[in-house]
Amino acid sequence: MHAVLSQGPVSAATIGKELDLTAAAVRRHLDTLEEEGLVEVKAVSGSQRGAGRPSRRYVVTHQGQVELGDDYLDVASEAMSALVELGGQEALRGFARKYFADIETRFHKQLPEDAMLNDRIQTLTAVLADLGFAATTRRAGRAAKVTTLRAAQICQGHCPIQELAGEFPQFCEEETDLFARLLQVDVRRLSTMPTGGHVCNTHVPLGRAAHASLIAASGSKN
Repeated sequence: MHAVLSQGPVSAATIGKELDLTAAAVRRHLDTLEEEGLVEVKAVSGSQRGAGRPSRRYVVTHQGQVELGDDYLDVASEAMSALVELGGQEALRGFARKYFADIETRFHKQLPEDAMLNDRIQTLTAVLADLGFAATTRRAGRAAKVTTLRAAQICQGHCPIQELAGEFPQFCEEETDLFARLLQVDVRRLSTMPTGGHVCNTHVPLGRAAHASLIAASGSKN
C-alpha cells in the first residue's frame, strides 16, 4: 500500500516492476486491499494509451490514509510546545480560547443575554452536540435529602483533541472557564476524557427555579 501512497495513481504493472513481481501477483494483492476499502481504482485516459481502454490506476482511500496513520498529533504537539516557549502559558491559553470561540459565537446567536439558566444549559448542550461533541444533559442530585443540592451535568461523549488536551490541560481549563462564562454560574469538571474519564462531565449547580425548569424540559422530551 505504501507504493500506492507514494506513486498513486499507479498501475499494478508499475508497482510490479519496482518490486520485481508480476503484474498479476500485484493485482491480486491490490484486489484484496480494494475489498478492504483501503485502495480504489481510478480510470486514467490519455495520449499515452491511445484510443484504447482507460488504464486502471490505484490510489489510497481516506480509510487507507487513516490505517497508515499520520503525524498531525506530533506536529500539533510540537506547535503547542513552541507556542509556550515563545509566548508563555498565556499564549497557549489564548490559542485554546480561540479554538473554542465557535462555541461562544453559536451560543450567543441562539440566546439573548438575559436568558434563564436552564435555557443556557440546553442551548450550550445543543451547540456542543451540533459541533460533534456528542453532548447530553442530565439532572443530578435528585435523591439528595437537602433540596438545595440540585444540579445538572453536561456530558460530552467525544473530544476531538483528546490526546492533545491530555498533554496540554489548558484546553480543558479554558473550556471549563467558557462554560462558566456562558452559563453565568460556577461550574466544576467531574471528569474529562483526556485524564481517563469515559466522558467529559461538567457539574452545573441549579437554583430551585432552574431545577424545576430543567425537570419540565426533560419531561417534555419523554
